[in-house]
Amino acid sequence: QVQLVESGGGLVQAGGSLRLSCAASGRSFSSSAMGWFRQAPGKEREFVAAIDWSGGRRSYADSVKGRFTISRDNAKNTVYLQMNSLKPEDTAVYYCATNQKLYYSVSHIQYDYWGQGTQVTVSL
Repeated sequence: QVQLVESGGGLVQAGGSLRLSCAASGRSFSSSAMGWFRQAPGKEREFVAAIDWSGGRRSYADSVKGRFTISRDNAKNTVYLQMNSLKPEDTAVYYCATNQKLYYSVSHIQYDYWGQGTQVTVSL
């Protein structure tokens, strides 16, 4: 069983930064791809970023490319999402997830385990 716990969300002004963390339990973390997704009120869950098991491959949604960075520390069983130059449209609940495979998918349907989410609110 895998448990994921996100932290680091909050309220920030436009142009500011936040760093989200996702701590994972279970032995499979270092051999599992991880993804970050977000869901705004009234909208579908959307892909934000993903990283493969080693950290060697990463993918980003076009809307966050150049502003967000995903990384992982397998020794700490933690994946991060550094968010810079935040915009009001980044406001959402952010979720981390794992598909328990070596390589990621950009589709939330492919992910088996999810955290509870952390709220990110960007004000003008």
